[in-house]
Amino acid sequence: MPFKRTLAAALAVLFAACASAFAHPHVFVVIKSEIVYGPDGHVTAIRHAWTFDDMFSTYATQGLEAKEKGAFTREELAPLAEVNVTTLKEYDYFTQAKADGNKLAFEGASDYWLEYKDSILTLHFTLKLKEPVKAAAFDMEIYDPVYFIDFGLDDKDPVRLAGAPASCKLAVSKAGDVNMGQAKRLGEAFFSNSPDSSNYGAQFANKIVVKCQ
Repeated sequence: MPFKRTLAAALAVLFAACASAFAHPHVFVVIKSEIVYGPDGHVTAIRHAWTFDDMFSTYATQGLEAKEKGAFTREELAPLAEVNVTTLKEYDYFTQAKADGNKLAFEGASDYWLEYKDSILTLHFTLKLKEPVKAAAFDMEIYDPVYFIDFGLDDKDPVRLAGAPASCKLAVSKAGDVNMGQAKRLGEAFFSNSPDSSNYGAQFANKIVVKCQ
């Protein structure tokens, strides 16, 4: 069963109290990303660090065994990290990238691991491009089309360029604020049954643009 549907079913009771006030989203993620360049100036990969909200972190770690109470090592979280990245593949890792307007494909997630700090989970993973690309304009958007998950960029250090040519300039546009009133009016039925909801989350996309001369 897909990750989001499994999570929705498992958290149904927890969210019952607030669902009538705010139907979507159900999971909140804060993003830090790096756009990785090779020595030849080609974009080669995207590195993500996704920090989950406390409610999801608590749910995800329920039942996991740890040598130290209230703490998990990277090794203890390895099976959960694998489940996460395997399932995220079905959703293209909620990451869309283009070079000069042409959509790019990823090989898949690698170098993935989970960090547990202050009772919060952060998923680290790398998305390697199938073909490194050199572009005057590199665009990336991060969002969930059906808006089950809200992705927000880190306030202080959301996106970095790693190894980029000096001529490359970065511009970041954060997602629009959640319209709680609209979400309340639409309700759960809209997101579950309406074809109009299939790309509702696009309006909350985080947009990253790199322009190189």
